[in-house]
Amino acid sequence: MCEARNSPVILEMEILLNITPIHQPLWWINSLFLSYYELLYTIELYTLYVGSSTMRYKDEEVNRLLQRLDEEIKLRKYSPRTGKSYSSIVGKFLKSGKEPREFLLNYTEKSRSAIRVAYFALQFFFEKALGQVFPENIPLAKNSGKKPVVLGKEEVQSMIRSTFNLKHRLLLTFLYYSGMRLDEIRNIHWDDIDFERKTIHLKTTKGPRDRILFLHQEIEKAILLLGGKHQGLVFSPKEGKRYNARSIEQVVKKAAAMAGINKRVTPHTLRHSFATRLLEGGADLRVIQSLLGHKNLATTQIYTSLANRDLQKVGEIL
Repeated sequence: MCEARNSPVILEMEILLNITPIHQPLWWINSLFLSYYELLYTIELYTLYVGSSTMRYKDEEVNRLLQRLDEEIKLRKYSPRTGKSYSSIVGKFLKSGKEPREFLLNYTEKSRSAIRVAYFALQFFFEKALGQVFPENIPLAKNSGKKPVVLGKEEVQSMIRSTFNLKHRLLLTFLYYSGMRLDEIRNIHWDDIDFERKTIHLKTTKGPRDRILFLHQEIEKAILLLGGKHQGLVFSPKEGKRYNARSIEQVVKKAAAMAGINKRVTPHTLRHSFATRLLEGGADLRVIQSLLGHKNLATTQIYTSLANRDLQKVGEIL
């Protein structure tokens, strides 16, 4: 409780209540074995953790709470992108002086995905970082049910052929022939690639577990074109630096345009195409789940509606 005396919230409460340390021994609350500063510290915690629609946090308090949030995110091995997104949302919330419900109303004009991310960010902050029950139980808008964009094998190969920068070509090859997520690609190291065993060891993943992928021969060929295996990060604009997500998205977008593809193509489109192609080729759904790193099989089952394997069989009947 020694830190509580210097808290700006407590100092402000003393002024508002016209209380000084001289009055402390006279407080009747002492008979309940609760000291003056303990009571004010409790008031501060309530104000900080439960929230007040009239209070805006000072920068030092925001930084302290965001640091705690960051620790909880790292302990659960959430992806850097998720951590950045959660920190941004929670930071805006703490500075807004609004209640959670009032803050979330700002997202009603945005996409379903945006409001869901904002809700889960605040929920995580309250429950994991603060140890509090999240005060809102809002029925979230469900995803629209739109099927993700999938490219055919020839379209993917056309994107790769249309890309003359060898590093960018390797990036596209990795995205399609490994099914990695964007953040996983950004963090892959040369030492994670085992050419003898033909495997890729993913150590930075969305979930808490590492993942082992097969090393496709097309990836090996692209690596040889680049001059073979190197040191450090596989994708690095400068030594020790990672490609930022925006740069990778631009590489994919440009490659699709050069190949004359009119669909909206993102790095995740190549991941969807990887999974759909495997399913169409007869791969077991649980094997695909393992390769993609999905926690639940239901997430992987979306590709059953994208694969045209069964549709072709129906067509053959006619």
